[in-house]
Amino acid sequence: MPPPLPASPAPGPRWDLFCRVIDNHGDLGVCWRLATRLAALGAQVRLWVDDARALAWMAPGGCPGVRVLPWREPQAAEAPGEVVVEAFGCDPPAGFVAAMAARLAAAGQHAPGAVPARAADAGTDPLPSKPAPLWLNLEYLSAETYVERSHGLRSPQASGPGAGLDKWFFYPGFTPATGGLMRGPLPADPGTGFDPAAVRAEASDGAARPGVPAISLFGYPQAALPAQLAAWAGGPQPLDLLLTPGHATEQAAAWLGRPLAPGEAVDRGALRLIALPWLSQAGFDRLLAACALNLVRGEDSLARALWAGQPMLWQLYPQDEDAHAVKLQAFLDRVLLPGATPQLAQALRAAFARWNGLADPAVPALLGLGPGEPGHAAWAAQAEALRARLQARVDTDGDLAQTLWRAAHGPAGQALG
Repeated sequence: MPPPLPASPAPGPRWDLFCRVIDNHGDLGVCWRLATRLAALGAQVRLWVDDARALAWMAPGGCPGVRVLPWREPQAAEAPGEVVVEAFGCDPPAGFVAAMAARLAAAGQHAPGAVPARAADAGTDPLPSKPAPLWLNLEYLSAETYVERSHGLRSPQASGPGAGLDKWFFYPGFTPATGGLMRGPLPADPGTGFDPAAVRAEASDGAARPGVPAISLFGYPQAALPAQLAAWAGGPQPLDLLLTPGHATEQAAAWLGRPLAPGEAVDRGALRLIALPWLSQAGFDRLLAACALNLVRGEDSLARALWAGQPMLWQLYPQDEDAHAVKLQAFLDRVLLPGATPQLAQALRAAFARWNGLADPAVPALLGLGPGEPGHAAWAAQAEALRARLQARVDTDGDLAQTLWRAAHGPAGQALG
């Protein structure tokens, strides 16, 4: 069992979470999921975001305890909460940071240790006499070793509106020396009555074929897709390919040579291509758990695909000079492949390399590994074993949101990890 979480003072501590949407939906996806997890733990969350349009389909029902605000300087009554989280170094508005620094000036100095102040210590004093908020910078998920070295480091602010404040680095990760992996409720948790066939039918508006293995595709533009589509279309195994809106559907349409409207299905040989509408975050989680293979991009989708316990191929955000190759290598070496047979490890290394533009894109990326092919069953067993390892970590330490909560509201001076 993970360490017990300190009880939250009624009506719950306030967390301010800041997010800038750069060029995809991943940043907002991570922040929304974190906001809902913190709210479930008892926090009152204000999510400040510069472009919240995607929440209309990502979270159409909202979430109790989470308030979405536009990215702007705070108004007079909007004092910083007990904890401030900036996602991926997004630099909160200067006026907000200045208000945090003013709290520090009023309270005196930081308490020693990783956690400078506890919300519970603040009592009911007026805001100006409260300690400065705990300021955390949530970083990107990676299996690289620098994450363990950097997690929990203090960054004193020497200048600017936050001069005098401390900012703390918080790194998600896969080992006890990191902040962990976000989990939360999963579609196939015991007692949920999860029905994979019903999920596929609902997501595809009835286009998914009963008994036919399904593959989900959510990715960036890439050169390896046409060869893989051609291999599946020409193979003996009937397959349903469930395409998320955006790059996945657009590239499939280009391969077909015709547009694909949401809800439309087109057959090419053994392959049925099905264009999905935008799915909510919960709907996407259910889709991943209902497919025999998931092709995903970004870090929130990576985590959800790992929790789905199905074979998955991760497309990393491409970086100049193939810098993403280092991140991929660490993920394979330290997360995905431990315990795999040499044959499976070799096949997966080749598949991930092709899917990430690091090998010949003319060779089908999933050669021998797709549903119905010889290597799929061993891959499925490997995926389930990995999910069990991740669950064991959560059972011991809690997930990322619980680690954050303990850092903010646990005993003063405790480590962030």
